[in-house]
Amino acid sequence: MIYESILASDPASFDALNLLGALALQTGAFLEAETLIGRALISIPTVTVAHINRGRALMALQRSEEALQAFDKAVALEANRPEAHFNRANALQLLKRPAEALASYDQALALKPDHGLALNNRGTVLLILARPAEALASYDAALALDPKQAELHYNRGNALHALHRLDDAVASYDQAVALKPDYAQAYNNRGSVLLDMRRMAEALSSYDTAIALDPTNADAHNNRGNALIALKRQDDALASFARALTFNPVLAGAYANQANALAELKRLDDAVASYDKALAIDPHHPFLAGPALHTRMKLCDWTEFDARLATLTTSIRAGRNVSVPFPLLALIDEPELHRLAAESYVAAKLPSQPSLEPLKKRPRPARLRIGYFSADFRNHAVANFVAPLFEAHDRDKVEVYGFAIASGPEDEMRRRISAACTRFFEVSETSDRNIASYARELEIDIAVDLNGHTQHGRLGIFAERCAPVQVNFLGYPGTTGAPFVDYLIADETVIPFSHEENYTEKIIRIPSTFLINGSQTKISERALTRREFGLPDTGFVFCCFNNSYKVLPAFFEIWMRLLKAVPGSTLWLRHEDEAATVNLRKAAVARGVEGDRLVFARPVPLDEHLARHTLADLFIDSSPYNAHSTASDALRAHLPVLTCPGKSFASRVAASLLTALDLPELIAPSTEAYESMAIELANDAPRLAEFRRKLSDHRHSRSLFDAKLFARRIEAAYESIHNRYQAGLPPASLTSG
Repeated sequence: MIYESILASDPASFDALNLLGALALQTGAFLEAETLIGRALISIPTVTVAHINRGRALMALQRSEEALQAFDKAVALEANRPEAHFNRANALQLLKRPAEALASYDQALALKPDHGLALNNRGTVLLILARPAEALASYDAALALDPKQAELHYNRGNALHALHRLDDAVASYDQAVALKPDYAQAYNNRGSVLLDMRRMAEALSSYDTAIALDPTNADAHNNRGNALIALKRQDDALASFARALTFNPVLAGAYANQANALAELKRLDDAVASYDKALAIDPHHPFLAGPALHTRMKLCDWTEFDARLATLTTSIRAGRNVSVPFPLLALIDEPELHRLAAESYVAAKLPSQPSLEPLKKRPRPARLRIGYFSADFRNHAVANFVAPLFEAHDRDKVEVYGFAIASGPEDEMRRRISAACTRFFEVSETSDRNIASYARELEIDIAVDLNGHTQHGRLGIFAERCAPVQVNFLGYPGTTGAPFVDYLIADETVIPFSHEENYTEKIIRIPSTFLINGSQTKISERALTRREFGLPDTGFVFCCFNNSYKVLPAFFEIWMRLLKAVPGSTLWLRHEDEAATVNLRKAAVARGVEGDRLVFARPVPLDEHLARHTLADLFIDSSPYNAHSTASDALRAHLPVLTCPGKSFASRVAASLLTALDLPELIAPSTEAYESMAIELANDAPRLAEFRRKLSDHRHSRSLFDAKLFARRIEAAYESIHNRYQAGLPPASLTSG
């Protein structure tokens, strides 16, 4: 070759070295290209294109810092050359400096507005910067130049997905695969959109196509597992996650999803191990550290608890996305942190504005249409509370619309709730947007979310603004952190006026208590004995039937001191997991208490569970997530409940119930008082008997168990907040009459 001949006679020939380097770059011989062009630039360092080509070779060699330096030299030599800015932006993007990359793409486009690759790459950077609307505009501009580019349609689908324009996103992915039928990643991302649309079977099919095209695509196997979880095929999902990890052993998301599936299957030890692997690979994996610690608490595994909790707390204060909101209610008694975490989660996971058109104001209807949205219209604590409310609603004032947003068994409770509704809808396989659209068509006046950030909750329906007024009630004892939820139903005990700043919603305070108690559940009349439940025939029985994750070390320490202070006493706890039982007994022994003084209550039918409360002497509450439905059960069965409210909503519910029953004597002002009061009561049988008598009397004379009275109060609140909306006034806190 002539240029090789030139080099033989003149080893420093710029032209020969530069041209041979360019040819090497074109053929993928990147190391050779970088070496040849580098030698050329020694002799003539002022040729812009040579610096650009050398930079491109360095990028291919994954030497991005050196590549950036080469592009910087090109820009310094020729600031009006768009390719210099374009390549510089590419290097900055690889170096994870997206804001600087965007500025360089903008410079390239200022010089060459029809630079299609710059428009495409600019869109990708804007997505990284969480600016999906601008990214979409950039992709659309690139598509106007070249509508046959499959990658552009794929990228456009990604932007539309980020904007929660799900139908449009699917259409863009369809365009991409029409142009490029073997586009595995487009099928993969298409599946994720379909999953968000609740079209689970179609999502699974799309993932299967992606895998057929690219069997080693770990992301597709991982996402396929998520579809299988949605289809309630957890064991198949675990197999998909395992395959994902076979092809990518450091895919933190696959370990995280595996952990979630294992937790649903109650394989808690395995779930903890998977969470740990995910966090070892990626300590900052979003929204994972909180669930990981929460799962440990289900096992009552308090290893390094203080250190883990301190790290979690510090991270939330620093604005890092370390936990979904719910686990924090049971870990931290700081409503400010609950709000910060909820706000972060909503900002990251839900659309900032609805994709539906703004709602148009309608005339005031004769009867308000109240839409109740829940994943728990089944044999569940939330359903037990709301069923009597639905039945007690005044049909001359309100129409009750039930939306079942998750599938559930056709059990007696679901049938009861369905019968209590004016209309009842099964919408578990309908997208958030379509549910919101349907609620608008039905002219729902007030939408009430009964889930919040609990399992299977779907705040996305409310993000789409399904009704003019939107309310958080009952299912989630804390703030949603969502700007689109207008009100939170509470009472003066669970949210004192001085605590309102920690809630993004305005507060509706129901007199007495927010927690309706009108269940028709009968208490078994069968004669029960302590022995059949593993309790000693004699001796004082402390009990706490709260979930195991609510049992934290600080209160367990108090409970162990109670057992030491009251000879012959027993602590009766709820059995949920064998490992948790073992861990709690070990913890007792470590604190000088015999393990068999902890007795665990196995599941029994609800009527019998209520009846067995009579075998205990005192219910001792946990904190910071205290007894809610469990306190209600105990009080219904005339078992005194001793509680110690904290600062958060979740820590004050039992106090709300006791206040409604006019039993403030059972509300301890501090943990020290809680401990001393428990010991005093254990040694004062007449006083405990008096509390039982009061509970029996107040069961019929106080408002706590009056569903009709509660319905009138909440209806008055609905009337007030809808009147504010009709008057064009913003939401405001109020106390219902």
